[in-house]
Amino acid sequence: MGVIEDVYEDLDTDVEFEEFEAAVHDKVEQMGGLADEETAAMLIAHELEDEEVSGVADIDPGMDEVKFLAKVVGIGDLRTFERESDGDDDEEADEGRVVNVDVADDTGQVRVSFWDRMAQSVADGELEVGDVLRIKGRPQEGYSGVEVSVDQAEVDEDAEVDVQIQDTYRIEDLSLGLSDVTLQGLVLATDTVRTFDRDDGSEGRVANLTLGDETGRVRVTLWDERADRAEELDAGTSVEVVDGYVRERDGDLELHVGSRGAVEEIDADVAYDPETTDVADLELGATVDLAGGVIETDPKRTFDRDDGSEGQVRNVRLKDETGDIRVALWGEKADLDVDLADYLVVTDAEIQEGWQDDLEASAGWRSTVTVTDPPADAPGADGESGSGSESESESGSDGTGLDAFGDDGESGSGGADDGASGAPADGETVQFTGTVVQAGDPVVLDDGTETRSVDTDADLRLGEEVTVRGPIHGGRIDADEVY
Repeated sequence: MGVIEDVYEDLDTDVEFEEFEAAVHDKVEQMGGLADEETAAMLIAHELEDEEVSGVADIDPGMDEVKFLAKVVGIGDLRTFERESDGDDDEEADEGRVVNVDVADDTGQVRVSFWDRMAQSVADGELEVGDVLRIKGRPQEGYSGVEVSVDQAEVDEDAEVDVQIQDTYRIEDLSLGLSDVTLQGLVLATDTVRTFDRDDGSEGRVANLTLGDETGRVRVTLWDERADRAEELDAGTSVEVVDGYVRERDGDLELHVGSRGAVEEIDADVAYDPETTDVADLELGATVDLAGGVIETDPKRTFDRDDGSEGQVRNVRLKDETGDIRVALWGEKADLDVDLADYLVVTDAEIQEGWQDDLEASAGWRSTVTVTDPPADAPGADGESGSGSESESESGSDGTGLDAFGDDGESGSGGADDGASGAPADGETVQFTGTVVQAGDPVVLDDGTETRSVDTDADLRLGEEVTVRGPIHGGRIDADEVY
């Protein structure tokens, strides 16, 4: 066996040996005797290995040329355009033709472009959805992510590619390279529009929102004229993304929407039930999802960063059936309308060391913060009414107020006395001892099993243990005595 055969045997390629051998001889001739057959064979092998990818998801716009096998899943229309002339006024500009074709394998989907004669052949019906193609082309950053400009393509009738094409995707179905994605989700968080300068001097616009469904959540990036949707939509709105495409950022998949795509409100209930971590199970350095009732809110604070810009943060305290934790809401999240007795879901929170060595959760740019109804199995939730009016939420009369997040979940928070629950009736004088977990209006006391809102003029400090006495109105104690 000669040196060319030896190199070819070690090469994982679909190229036939005769084609490989001919390429080696051409390389020897091109180099004018500067390389022998073994060196030339190694060079050709290296070129082939660089070209071939194991799947569509491995195609990168930085590659010079790629070869891959994929199934046709969609064929676009033939489009014509005029190429620029070479400057001769008497010569008409050439007419160009292009057809975009979507192909996929079990790793993802990518758009490939056929030009001129190949485009006309596709338009004439020589290519059909379901055909398996061997493609050689040049990757580039396209309109909807990575695209491949086809140099050569042929139908392989013997090859099989297992690919599942869906009309509507779930978040867990997304994979790098997918395009023409239709997905329904629940808006968890929105962002403001930001502007930036492109390399060509034009101004671009971008904004983000986060969607969730029963299978997970995904960050959605909206470009240019679609960016305004992030400021038009509210958290809790059900939407449908049309003609999105999937990219990767910092190891996470994102769904992008350009001018061809859209994000529209829909009249549908999209379920989102994240798997949250109990406060008692939190560990330093972990990134987790949290959920609980708000038992303390601090005013927003601003500060100066090292680069001279101004930042802002607001602290709230969440409580679930296992404990409570302070959560720092950074940046725009500090402006969210979060009040006492709200039920909050915080995703991708980083657990850090806080004040007095207590753990603290940090909700930064990757996090989402959503005010929502508590799940039916949350302590004190009745599992029927969802959410009540604003007054009901504050008083806790629907079971989702501050008292709903006590450890036993059984204590009442005011309202009519049914004679069985033991909850005090409006106007009844009560006495309550607890620790100040919010110093403000109202003061919030927690005795470890239930939480009470208190109206008082007394100057109370966080962490102070006090006893209050007075009539209860609307779920709050109107304290006549504080000691």
